[in-house]
Amino acid sequence: MAVRLRAALPGAALAALAFATVAPLVWMVNVSLMAKGAAAIFPPPFWPRHPTLANYRELLFDHPGGSTNYHILPALLNSAALATLATVLGLALTVPAGYAFAKLRFTGRARLLQAVLALAVVPTQVAMLPLFLMLKWVGLVNSYAGVLAPGIAGVYGVLFVRQATLAIPDEMLDAARVDGASEWRIFTRVVLPLLTPMTVTLALFTFLASWSDFLWPLIVITDQQRYTLPVALAAISREHGGDVELMMAGAVVTTAPVLLLFLALQRYYFSGVLGGGIKG
Repeated sequence: MAVRLRAALPGAALAALAFATVAPLVWMVNVSLMAKGAAAIFPPPFWPRHPTLANYRELLFDHPGGSTNYHILPALLNSAALATLATVLGLALTVPAGYAFAKLRFTGRARLLQAVLALAVVPTQVAMLPLFLMLKWVGLVNSYAGVLAPGIAGVYGVLFVRQATLAIPDEMLDAARVDGASEWRIFTRVVLPLLTPMTVTLALFTFLASWSDFLWPLIVITDQQRYTLPVALAAISREHGGDVELMMAGAVVTTAPVLLLFLALQRYYFSGVLGGGIKG
């Protein structure tokens, strides 16, 4: 009996941890389906008695002549476009840079790598003021280019790809060079397939960081039509913070796309995190 109990304890602990993680998300969805004021009673209900999509209709669609034009749907599309661009441009810059630092020999590589490592310890908030002044000088304030500028060449992405590329045996690359392959062909045909799990993992991190970024778009964007989703929801919460059901609908709209993306790519994500995509 004691042996069975000890064997069941890890499973019970994991089940309790899973419930504690999932329960707030389930409650968030349930509250978003409740009618106005239904979540304000005590104790708050866990399940909606009469599920409705009214909160989503009010949040996502304009009401001509009404006072509830939240501009969430344009903000959702803005965030999706910016996160996609940040991911594509970020991968296009960080993956080749990480490969170059790991496998190529060029003048000044060591010093340049030291500079990259030094940048990794600088808090992002410290660089926001000088970066904003630079963008203002070149006229990129209140533009999507200004939002994208700080994140398309992330230091951590370069270091992440470099560390993964170091696991590729040099003998494999040397054999390709002996066969007459160019450096670009080696990178695209040999290195990139081996880095697929790491690349997908980096893409997820980049997309999530851009999707959920609040402070920098809040600083750079001044036009309401160009708001990203977190900024638009923050603007709504200032006036409708007491409308719990509406705010939970906004939280679902913010969380659902990235959650679905993670579930679709989780196989590559775990392979990348665990380092299982490259074998020496």
